[in-house]
Amino acid sequence: MVHSTSLVIAASILIGVLLVALLAVTLWRNAPARKRQQLREKFGPEYDVAVQQYGVARAQRVLEARSRRVGKLPLRSLSPSECATFSQSWRRRQEQFVDTPSVAVSGAHELVQRVMLARGYPVEDFEQSVADLSVDYGAIVSHYRAAHQLEEANRSGQIDTEALRQAMVHYRALFEELLGPVDAETADAMPLSERSRELRAPEQRHQA
Repeated sequence: MVHSTSLVIAASILIGVLLVALLAVTLWRNAPARKRQQLREKFGPEYDVAVQQYGVARAQRVLEARSRRVGKLPLRSLSPSECATFSQSWRRRQEQFVDTPSVAVSGAHELVQRVMLARGYPVEDFEQSVADLSVDYGAIVSHYRAAHQLEEANRSGQIDTEALRQAMVHYRALFEELLGPVDAETADAMPLSERSRELRAPEQRHQA
């Protein structure tokens, strides 16, 4: 009887060990897929951009390195007074677009960089700036790429008014994300959705 009991206990232990081993192997096999999913959720469309550029394995290392770098940056939120100042500056750029769209786009480029610096993002190197922004703004960093390309064409004088309007749209998308939530008092008692409609008005008047 004792011998039978010992065999049952030994068999139970063996089965437990095998189950633990099987679970460990399953987790090990699924680890790369989980990591890919986590990076895809964190970086959004930027994950696919990195995969196309580097391949899956290297893209994962690159994106993880970006996260580590940005984790060491002195990032901060903007104060209400800073948000108000930057919002006023953006409205001036929008109004300026009516008469001098080229100058307005260059001003929007400069303003976005000022906001980035205020938030703690380095701006000396464009590609590095894109990489840094992709960690927290992977869903909209494509706007920065598009706006930068259009601004380069603007500087060389090889751009039309419609393309300049698109540049402003791209810069606005990034600007509003970097600025963060703006309460009614900071935005002159105007909800964000209404403010966005007002900011589009100069462009619409220019097109008309």
